[in-house]
This record gives sequence, C-alpha cells and structure tokens, in this order.
Amino acid sequence: MPQTDQPASAFDTATAVTRTEGGVLTTELDPGWDVGGGILNGGYLLSIAARAAVLESPHPHPVALSASYLRAPAAGRASLTVVPGPAGRTLAHSQVVLADDAGPAITVQATTAVLGDEPSAVAAVPPAVAPVGQCLSIAEHAHLAPPEIQVPGLVRRIDVRLDPASAGWALGQPGEEPVLRAWLRFTDEREPDPLALVAFADALPPTSWALGRFGWAPTVQLQVLVRALPAPGWCLVEARAGEIAGGWLDEDYRIWDSTGRLVAQSRQLARAPR
Repeated sequence: MPQTDQPASAFDTATAVTRTEGGVLTTELDPGWDVGGGILNGGYLLSIAARAAVLESPHPHPVALSASYLRAPAAGRASLTVVPGPAGRTLAHSQVVLADDAGPAITVQATTAVLGDEPSAVAAVPPAVAPVGQCLSIAEHAHLAPPEIQVPGLVRRIDVRLDPASAGWALGQPGEEPVLRAWLRFTDEREPDPLALVAFADALPPTSWALGRFGWAPTVQLQVLVRALPAPGWCLVEARAGEIAGGWLDEDYRIWDSTGRLVAQSRQLARAPR
C-alpha cells in the first residue's frame, strides 16, 4: 500500500481490526461513538464486524449484514471471531461474533461481494429535502435539545443535518409522522464508502423522536444492504417507522449518495422508548 501523509480518519481508527500474533482479531471500541449514557451506537459496532468479515473474505465489500444485538458491549478491547461459510467467485458468507470480557455482544451473518457504480435498472427516487445549507445541524444546535435528551458523542463523529420538514421535534414542535430525513457525512469529511454506509444505516435519532417520544431505543436486530459504491459528498438518509406498538419500534432506512443513487438500505427492530 502506498505511503500517504494523510492522517487516518476518526472512523477508520475507531473501526480498525488488528490480527494478533496468535491470529486472533481484536479491536478497540471507541467510547466517542456513543448514543448517550456510554452506550455504543449499533451502526458503529456493525461496521466493525463488517470490517472483520471483509478482512477474512476473498471479496472487498460488505453487501448484506444481519446482526443480533445480545447486549451492549463496553468500550475498550474486544475480539472478533469470523467463521467462514460458502464462498464463490461472486460472493462469500461468514458469521462474525463480537465479544468483550463479558462474552458475546453481537452476532452477524455477513455476505461480501464486489460492488460497482453501474446505473440502476430500477431506481428509488430520493425524497425532496432542503439543501444542506438550509438544514439543522444537530451538533451546532445541541443546546436546544430537550432537557431529557443527552447529546451523544456520535454527533461529534457524524455530521447530521436535519431536513426542517422533519425536524420540528428538535425545536419543541413534534410532528405526526415517525419520519426523519437528513444529510450525513463524517465530521472530518472522510468520503463515504461501503463501511461508512453501514454506520450511516443507524446514525439518526429514533424515529419516535419525530413524534416527541424521546428516550433510548436499543436495537435488537439490524439488517443492512449495501447496494452500490457511493459517490463522494453528502449522503441523504430517510428513516421511517412502520409501527410503534407493544413496546417495539421498527425502522426502515434508505440512503442515497450525492448523485441521487440509492446506495444502501436497512431495517431494524428496536425497543420503543419508554
């Protein structure tokens, strides 16, 4: 790999996976990627597992991930176990387990392949949103957050610009639809790639916040599909809940790159805020 004077991005450093002399894969879970209360973001954790899957795969990109969150791991040293599955010329399967000193925290079924940037045969049209410059920066307006909301470290790592049409909750004016739309990029302007899209697929506040129902919504299961290599620049993200009932919340994400191409999707099941 050619030498470069460019420092590693915060995301690449925080998701780095190292192979020890004994062949064990390890990582350092960064406390700065929390969603409040020291709880690490689910998309951040899944991007680490995706990096481990790619490291042990003949193919360079994660294309399908299905993660079960067994419990919230602590920041600090963690291990990753990758069990290879069937592999061929176009894709490979594996199972990844991320564990800390207390035991397994996340299990992931991963599929890797080679992504491209070919034109779409059928395209999902991105929603109409305000330009980035007219959107609300969560980090810059953290002082406006309701008193019961703890500003997470994640907003210092991912620059989230909320579309005003779905950001009334942030100004004390909740809406009637559990939908959030925002422009996303890393705060250090690292360009998006497939691993970044995995992190972006769980980067917005819970969609229940759009209704004024605040609180932590712990992820139970998260599925991410990466569809294409993203173009440089901001990504547009839409998160939508289908139903909030019985203490459960579902969310569907769609992510478009700066050219308007759909590059990732996700679906998750979470516990609804109390």
